[in-house]
Amino acid sequence: MTIVEIRTATVTEKGQISIPKSVRTNNSFKKGSKIAILAFENHIELRPMHQISEGMKTAIASQKVLAREWNTKEEDEAWKNL
Repeated sequence: MTIVEIRTATVTEKGQISIPKSVRTNNSFKKGSKIAILAFENHIELRPMHQISEGMKTAIASQKVLAREWNTKEEDEAWKNL
């Protein structure tokens, strides 16, 4: 992977950053678009969701979202005899 540009950003008190305009334009980051945040031990990566594989999208799903879908009486009933 080739580095095209290196820019800096300042993290706010709320943990927010602004992606520089040149980076947004060159990498498909548009207003309202979803991005994936991949956290590694020593760095993070921001990727447009359309660049994320289906398998990775499943890993991105939060426990809260999954719990909302699976924490139902029907699910409890289905699993109670296993």
